[in-house]
Amino acid sequence: MKDNQFDSRRRIFGAIIGPLLAIFLWWLPIEALSDEAHHLLAIMSLVAVWWITEPVAIPVTSLLGPTLCVLVGVAPMDKAFSNFANPMIFLFMGGFLLAKGMMVNGLDKRIAYGIMSMKWVGDSPRRIFLAIGLACMLCSGWISNTATAAMMFPISLGLLEAIRAMMASNGKVIDLHNYKYATGLMLMTAYACSIGGVMTPIGTPPNIIMIGFLGELAPDAPTISFFQWMVWGIVAMICYFVVAYIVLWWMFPSDVKHIHGAQEFIRKKADELGKWTRAQKNTLIAFGTAVVLWVAPSVLSLIHGPHSDIMKAYDSHCPEGIAAMVGGLLLFFLPVDIKKGEMTLNWKDGVAGIEWGTLLLFGGGLAMGAMMYTTGLSDWIGAGIKDVLGGHPSELLFVGLFCVTCLLLAEFTSHTAAINLMGSIAIGTALSLGFSPIPVAVGIALASSLGFMMPVSTPPNAIVYASGMVPITKMIRSGIIIDIIGVLLITIPIVLLLVKAVMGI
Repeated sequence: MKDNQFDSRRRIFGAIIGPLLAIFLWWLPIEALSDEAHHLLAIMSLVAVWWITEPVAIPVTSLLGPTLCVLVGVAPMDKAFSNFANPMIFLFMGGFLLAKGMMVNGLDKRIAYGIMSMKWVGDSPRRIFLAIGLACMLCSGWISNTATAAMMFPISLGLLEAIRAMMASNGKVIDLHNYKYATGLMLMTAYACSIGGVMTPIGTPPNIIMIGFLGELAPDAPTISFFQWMVWGIVAMICYFVVAYIVLWWMFPSDVKHIHGAQEFIRKKADELGKWTRAQKNTLIAFGTAVVLWVAPSVLSLIHGPHSDIMKAYDSHCPEGIAAMVGGLLLFFLPVDIKKGEMTLNWKDGVAGIEWGTLLLFGGGLAMGAMMYTTGLSDWIGAGIKDVLGGHPSELLFVGLFCVTCLLLAEFTSHTAAINLMGSIAIGTALSLGFSPIPVAVGIALASSLGFMMPVSTPPNAIVYASGMVPITKMIRSGIIIDIIGVLLITIPIVLLLVKAVMGI
């Protein structure tokens, strides 16, 4: 109830403050800005407040910003809306189709139960805790954290019910709503879904949004390939997961050494999947094709050199967005039953699998960021931040400030809204200070996935919070610890050392 009241008040506050702030900035004299930049500042303030407070759906706000910009003359329509067809959008679209194919055909469940039914898991609460986390993490690297959490949530509930039944048979009645291990398992389910998203560019919206921002606002910066992202994404994912596992097990240990019935529960669920179906095999082929096409440029670069003719030809004919679309479209062509005309994925399921709101949010964020760049607004904001930081701050301080700020924003609003708001500002400020924009761009993308404190931070948090087994105080306490360790001891060192080494900057 309190959480609903907070959301309601947040929306009302935003609905009032957003327009008032925009009007104030519209009439406030700012001589350093051109008329276009000044008007954009007013519109951007409205968009920023509404992204954070959500009085209307975030995708609606993302469309409102460019629309207002055209109406007041900040940019013509073809310029304001051009980024809604950005190539990165099709990388995401292909990823959505592959994810939907995995979900519709049960490949995601087969992977999850395959991990949990391994012999090393057994009926040990500690190993089950680890296996649940691994299954969530590995699945969410390729499909959305929301879909992964929705899939894994009932599995976790089933295991907890097995614990309750086992305890009851031994004469001990437990209330899962006040059971430490239940809280820990729920939180592991949520946190691992968010942690897995950092592994690939398509794992979570902030990753692809920042890659898009870099291509649009810093065209001279080196391009981040799918494989390059995975190099640091996997390292970050493993480090975040280890910290989350240690913290959660320390805070919410099990009071039994064995969960009798857990193995039977997992085995029964795995057996219900039956043998591999033709649709599952086809989905695996399509997914594997996309992965091969994504990784191929890095292999070709090692063999032939990054500036070879074969690399130029590959980049020209099969960029990452096309690789994703090839994999996604294959699902509509690989037959399950030719006589019935049944394919691996039908159009109805495919359309439902595309998160159109996320694509609109992505396009709107890129559009506003591009206009901030072309009007000079981002330079003005960057210069202001530069003065606040003392003129010539260290790169450590600069990256740390933006990572922490983005994390705090992500805790109280969606991480996609936080990254849309901070992305263009961070890149513009980095260029103003003479830093490469890549470390801070990757840093805030990774930091935004560490929203573990509040139910509103990410959909997985909200899903497990709704179970009633996760008191808000426990979520805040565990989330603070993981957030602090994650952003200070993992995120910042990774982007300042590993990312710079991989990108050669």
